[in-house]
Amino acid sequence: MMQEVNFDGLVGPTHNYGGLSLGNLASSRNAGAVSRPRQAALQGLAKMRHLMALGIPQGVLPPHERPQDRVLRGLGFSGTTAEMVDACYRASPVLLANLMSASAMWTANAATVSPATDTRDSRTHLTVANLGTMFHRSLEAEQTFRTLSAIFPDPQRFAVHEAVPYGGGFGDEGAANHGRFCAAHGDIGAELFVYGRSAFDRLEGRRFPPRQALEASQAIARTHGLDERRTIYVLQSREAIEAGAFHNDVVAVANGSVQFYHEQAFEDRDGMQAAVRAACSFDPVFVEVPANRVSLDDAIRSYLFNSQLVSLPDGAGMALILPQDAESNPNTKSYVADLLDMDNPIVRADYFDLRESMQNGGGPACLRLRVALSLDDQQRLGGAVLMTEERISALEAWVKRHYREELAPDDLRDPLLVDETRAALDDLTGLLELGPLYDFQRCPS
Repeated sequence: MMQEVNFDGLVGPTHNYGGLSLGNLASSRNAGAVSRPRQAALQGLAKMRHLMALGIPQGVLPPHERPQDRVLRGLGFSGTTAEMVDACYRASPVLLANLMSASAMWTANAATVSPATDTRDSRTHLTVANLGTMFHRSLEAEQTFRTLSAIFPDPQRFAVHEAVPYGGGFGDEGAANHGRFCAAHGDIGAELFVYGRSAFDRLEGRRFPPRQALEASQAIARTHGLDERRTIYVLQSREAIEAGAFHNDVVAVANGSVQFYHEQAFEDRDGMQAAVRAACSFDPVFVEVPANRVSLDDAIRSYLFNSQLVSLPDGAGMALILPQDAESNPNTKSYVADLLDMDNPIVRADYFDLRESMQNGGGPACLRLRVALSLDDQQRLGGAVLMTEERISALEAWVKRHYREELAPDDLRDPLLVDETRAALDDLTGLLELGPLYDFQRCPS
């Protein structure tokens, strides 16, 4: 038996609104606002609790260390961490905001995952995303590889791959541009890669840069040993990207037999449907949301499609895990109410307060990495990352013990913040039984 485990990113102690992500309209709108790291982390944990109550296995991925001494030194700063942080802030507050970003919380961008049923060698393959389009996110790949290698340590069952080499437009944004169709999680599936450009396109006159390259997706499919007959490449619509759908998961989400998507999500909607049908050994279900019910702007502002679409246990249908923003928008709320009365597998919709993440441009789907695992594989995971009631309660207490209530932009230069962050992460690696995961633990200054 296989289950889909949702590995959520724990929001980091330096969660702040730097407005660093070009094309992410929510991030840009809230740049410079005061963030609430404690509330952000607890909101994420509350969502995890709910999925556990639905009977869906829940895991966690720890935050990244911010800032990293090796990055500061690589940028020419010297001295203690506190001295480098102060010098960096004086040189460029924007640079320091990049180095303090907690964006690794959005683990949909951590990697692309192919379960063992789909791969040539019958191992679960995970390729770390290079996230090369944005500087603050490009800093994540090395730590992500280290973390995933610790959590998926058995080479007989798991293969964790380093990021696809990045240069020019060779960007890879991970599972945010990837979907999988299957009759059941334990069956052989068809994998969908959505891209925004060729790495070798000359881009002119674009409002926002497409982040995912076709060639990066193809490299991942080769590395994972996927069957070409069940591998699909689809172009995201330029209209959606220009409107602010910086990842495909802002306008579409796939789960099991269902593709739930906006009418304007793909450049060739009919071609997408035909390719999915040809790759599947079952009849896929296409739930297309018409633009005259939900505009592209409403979809992006509400993150209707950045919901988690999850399979309920015992064949009870599917649930949408939505942000409250989709409930407060009259058009998306009305559509979701009607959706539940339509003839499709989606039978319930649950709304959650994820405002701290949403204001930085990430909804429920951004916060999780989906990994289909057998029960035996779950037993082979490293650390104590699969959640139980006891473990999630311990994490809630950990957040309350270590996280600040508020963080203003000028607080990023506070030398105490570095000490607080490292103390929190040192405590966390003990709770999750992951050992020395961070640079400061492995190579103390």
